[in-house]
Amino acid sequence: MDEAIVLTLLSLVMLVGSYLAGSIPLVMSMSEAKLQLVSVFGAGLLVGTALSVIIPEGIRALFSSALPHKRSVTTHALHAVNEAPDFHAVIGVSLILGFIVMLLIDQISSHNRGDVEGGSGSKPKVTATVGLVVHSAVDGVALGAAATTTHTDVELIIFIAIMLHKAPAAFGLVSFLMHEGLDKKRIKKHLAIFSCSAPLMAIVTYFCIGQEGKERLSSLNATGIAMLFSAGTFLYVATVHVLPELTARVGGAFKPNQLLALVLGTLLPLLLSTGHHH
Repeated sequence: MDEAIVLTLLSLVMLVGSYLAGSIPLVMSMSEAKLQLVSVFGAGLLVGTALSVIIPEGIRALFSSALPHKRSVTTHALHAVNEAPDFHAVIGVSLILGFIVMLLIDQISSHNRGDVEGGSGSKPKVTATVGLVVHSAVDGVALGAAATTTHTDVELIIFIAIMLHKAPAAFGLVSFLMHEGLDKKRIKKHLAIFSCSAPLMAIVTYFCIGQEGKERLSSLNATGIAMLFSAGTFLYVATVHVLPELTARVGGAFKPNQLLALVLGTLLPLLLSTGHHH
């Protein structure tokens, strides 16, 4: 039961951490210009975390399954080279599937909202939250799957990777929703749902996987695929909704300070993840 206790503690830290990070824009009083700047920075964080944290961690988990032990390194190295083309295909398919799933969810939710309200004025707000919740839930599956294996180091790496992007994602989501004009009460509900999704899915995944599944998952393939799938959902939200919406808001071109905020937001996750690995 030690694994379950560790996972529960990690899940609680994740929930509280992402909710607190998301609450920062709510407690800061900001002018329209500052809010726009924060929103652009948040959008940069979303793109940067997908590209420089989640995708590399997913690939790391995938390829580490080709070298499960340090014994007979030459044999494993040859085995890894032989499996590499397969892994490349898996990486691409996982990312694309995440992107397509979000595209379908987006289309279904927009049709439903169009039918109910006769328009789709609030679609970007809903899709941004739905997208990040789906992404976050998949993160939870990745953490829960990692917890069922004997690879504690991998579980911790995945936890740190998730925290490195859950906090900025929560911040980015809230600043985007504020920019869209949602009232604080509804924003807090969106944030609470987002913050709970990964911890709940991590615990559910851990307790739902049987012994046979645990033995199969010790290869780590499922963990890597889950993380890459979630990166695909993240990229969809960041590139199809958040960035175009912000570009439209600022009149098609960012001001120099907004462009700087976007670049810094994109680079920050890379710097954090580099600092973590070295």
